[in-house]
Amino acid sequence: MVFFSVVRRSAADILRSFTPLFDRVLVERFAPEVKTKGGILLPEKSQGKVLEATVVATGPGARNEKGDLLPMSVKVGDHVLLPEYGGTKVIVEEKEYHIFRESDILGKWN
Repeated sequence: MVFFSVVRRSAADILRSFTPLFDRVLVERFAPEVKTKGGILLPEKSQGKVLEATVVATGPGARNEKGDLLPMSVKVGDHVLLPEYGGTKVIVEEKEYHIFRESDILGKWN
């Protein structure tokens, strides 16, 4: 008889072991504002989509026609601006992340 023990991994462990392929970037969007400066709670529908995110992981980069690796323009920890639509939603331990191509990212803050 063989017994298998199930090891529960934390979200941080899962994300550390995940590497996007090619020029893909894994980001975590900022939480939307739920209150106005005056203290009024905003309903979900009026909050809008947050277009800012933090880079959580990056792939090694894309390759050009000669096969050379093109370096990524963003790195882990960068604060980036995302398009309103696009990306692939990934849920890890009830937290929402998105995967975008590097070329889809609109810019980054220094």
